[in-house]
Amino acid sequence: MKKIINSLLFAFVGVLIFASCKKDEHKDFFEGGKAPVLTASSDGPFVLNVSAKDQPAVTFFWTNPDYMFTTGISSQDVFYTIQVSKTGANFTAPDLAEISLPQDLNHLFTVGDLNKALLTAGMVDGVSGQFDIRVKAALANNTGVLYSNILTFTATPYLDVVYPVPANLYITGAATPAGWQCGCGEPENLTQKFAKVTSSRFELTIHLNANQSYLFIPVYGSWSAKYGTTGDNNTNDPSGGPFKPNGGDMISPSASGNYKIVVEFKTGKFTVTPA
Repeated sequence: MKKIINSLLFAFVGVLIFASCKKDEHKDFFEGGKAPVLTASSDGPFVLNVSAKDQPAVTFFWTNPDYMFTTGISSQDVFYTIQVSKTGANFTAPDLAEISLPQDLNHLFTVGDLNKALLTAGMVDGVSGQFDIRVKAALANNTGVLYSNILTFTATPYLDVVYPVPANLYITGAATPAGWQCGCGEPENLTQKFAKVTSSRFELTIHLNANQSYLFIPVYGSWSAKYGTTGDNNTNDPSGGPFKPNGGDMISPSASGNYKIVVEFKTGKFTVTPA
């Protein structure tokens, strides 16, 4: 009798193990989804104006990708990104703007929002051009990526700047070969003058002395206006960063040499790189 009981017990345990193994083998597999369909409330063209920056420009709508698993439609959150690209750039950097969104299936661009995206995407202010837009859908950890259809529009963005753009820009300071401008009526030193390369950007290649101070000024020899670091004197990053009107002295890199300085009024930032 004892042998019979033991045999039945072993058989019962075996059934349990087999059932457990069968249960473990049942897994939920990702089966994909449907590419979102993107539509817009307007066909354009969009001629944008700073005076209307807070007004609605266009609303985009897209369909749910209906991500599927073997157990049915996914209950996971879906993450959306609107991608704006200058036509011909094929959604590649640097001519790409991306706006991450919550789980909504639509997004309203104000005139200001759209203008910022277009400038980020490489379009030129005041010039009519074309841009492409699409929606990227993805699950957590950027898995199961699906892209919508592409819509193309014509638009003219406006110049959007952090600070008003001066007509001219100069560098002055002990970091430069010409030193500090005295403001005493001396002749303009063109080696200290930036070239205005766009409606908002200035560039200059110049020799800088190591660990010395400098500032940007819009009028040669005049201290009634200046641009400097947003921190205290000489606390800025030598490779660049944000600047502001009436800011503190900037500090040059730790090694003397030729450097290219780019000052961008769209972003309110400047860069200093070896030339």
